[in-house]
Amino acid sequence: MPDTVSGYALSKQIIRSGTSPAANYRAACLAKSDKDFINKLKMVEEELDETIHWLEIIMESGMIRKEKLTDLFQEAMELYKITVSSIVTAKNRQQRIV
Repeated sequence: MPDTVSGYALSKQIIRSGTSPAANYRAACLAKSDKDFINKLKMVEEELDETIHWLEIIMESGMIRKEKLTDLFQEAMELYKITVSSIVTAKNRQQRIV
């Protein structure tokens, strides 16, 4: 990232949102109920979405060349899709139980 105010600000944001999903996923694995599991996975979804947002801004602004972030961006998208799919599965399971 460039050594600028905006580079520093975006660095802080992406470090925060990019590391949070792992901790929130771990918390989801320890959920006390299906409802708790879904709520914790929703937090993972939100943080991944925010990370994708910051990656898009960094790529579109030209702070870092898109080619350098393509793999990271794709990985974030894959994790996002997996998380959303897991939420849908958990909700469907919860509805069958009720």
